[in-house]
Amino acid sequence: MCDKVFESHSSVADNDMNINVENKSVPSIRATIASTRKASVLPTNDVHELLVCPVCTSSMYPPIHQCPNGHTLCSKCKVRVQNCCPICRHELGNIRCLALEKVAESLELPCKFNGLGCRDILPYYSKLKHELYCRFRPYNCPCAGSECSVAGDIPTLVAHLKDDHKVDTHDGCTFNHRYVKSNPQEVENATWMLTVFNCFGRQFCLHFEAFLLGMAPVYMAFLRFLGDEDEAKKFNYSLEVGGNGRKLTWQGIPRSIRDSHRKVRDSQDGLIIQRNLALYFSGGDRQELKLRVTGRIWK
Repeated sequence: MCDKVFESHSSVADNDMNINVENKSVPSIRATIASTRKASVLPTNDVHELLVCPVCTSSMYPPIHQCPNGHTLCSKCKVRVQNCCPICRHELGNIRCLALEKVAESLELPCKFNGLGCRDILPYYSKLKHELYCRFRPYNCPCAGSECSVAGDIPTLVAHLKDDHKVDTHDGCTFNHRYVKSNPQEVENATWMLTVFNCFGRQFCLHFEAFLLGMAPVYMAFLRFLGDEDEAKKFNYSLEVGGNGRKLTWQGIPRSIRDSHRKVRDSQDGLIIQRNLALYFSGGDRQELKLRVTGRIWK
């Protein structure tokens, strides 16, 4: 048929047809091959979905288990479902899905905190560890004793502390606070005060509370930095409390709110005042706690 078509045209037309065939047919064939290849490869998002455990909906890491019918789940959920496939109810046994584990090795995925600013693209098996320490991960609410589950960036937390916890905020790098309690015998696990300071364009939390250190009731004041540890180390602070011609002073580095409130408190990294001494500082008949804590923050 090609011969008949070419014979029906002039020699000039033959040359034009040959040019068109040579110029158009090869790219067309290449485009077809390329599109076929693309169609045979799943997008990264689709492959990632295959690695989501159907029970806990978390990403699966080796060992990845499968039932005889090919349904997969993570090792934690294999124990949770008592070795019974949650999809087809078939007994799971000890079959590993080695193919899916191998596919996971070739994946590179963005950090889940990319919406908060992280631009890292990570191998699948490194992603989980990175996200545990990613500097863009949200901060937990620093308010102690409230069982608060709110997390977010620093501006979000500052607004949350002010609006939801009614925390006082102050501007400046020096402070002078007076703590009064009518019944100082009520000590155990009593969190009294949290104040936020805006200083050097950053935010700091001043904690003051009472708790039992062993069997001894104590009061403690300490400062936390709303940011990461490497930034917190750029600052120092001092605290002072006293009365009746005597005083206690403390100087330290504010702790990052990456460290939990309980971790900082239990490390005793702050100004600690024994109850008897606090009542002596308070003066009077020692029946009411009246402490004035002053402090300063500097770079």
